[in-house]
Amino acid sequence: MNQILVIAPYKRAGTWVFDDPAVGLEAEPFVAGIPEMIDRLVSSLENAEKGFRCLFSAAPFPGAAVELDRQHEELGGWWYFSPAYNATGWLCPALFKYFDAAPEKLFVKAEPLTQ
Repeated sequence: MNQILVIAPYKRAGTWVFDDPAVGLEAEPFVAGIPEMIDRLVSSLENAEKGFRCLFSAAPFPGAAVELDRQHEELGGWWYFSPAYNATGWLCPALFKYFDAAPEKLFVKAEPLTQ
């Protein structure tokens, strides 16, 4: 399994979503605090709402901008806390398309799609 995973979120109907045909997801929405974290993560990227590259991993990697700490399970997903943003957000069960178990930490980086 890859250490660093990649998705390309974009805005649809006013919320952040992503497609990943490899794991059977189409327009999978981010909800419950995660959209606000994404807004902050991409605030310096031009036209991020049209799509950006989101790298994420359970292990630290160079350039990771945000660290999320696992908090507690709810409705099959997990709540994560961002110390950098002093915010929490819920990652739905789609998390398990990428990880066998909810990682204790997630590390995240946003890049323009054109990079």
